[in-house]
Amino acid sequence: MSVYSTTPRFLAGAVCPRCEAMDRIKVYSKDDKDYRECVECGFLDELHFPGNSRELPTRVNQAKTEIDEDVVKILPINTQEN
Repeated sequence: MSVYSTTPRFLAGAVCPRCEAMDRIKVYSKDDKDYRECVECGFLDELHFPGNSRELPTRVNQAKTEIDEDVVKILPINTQEN
């Protein structure tokens, strides 16, 4: 199963492992395999992604927990002087 589309797309901020040029890496899928390629030096690498990797817990993907609520009573301010 490929992650990327067949249309090559550039990865912003990616650095080539061979020539160290920034913003020259494009990723694409071909024959159900994913590749990264540097347009500067011609570096080509097949990408392998781990299957069924566990998602890290964040506040967005966790179930909401109940929050303990305390009742606060607001007292009126006495503006009269004694």
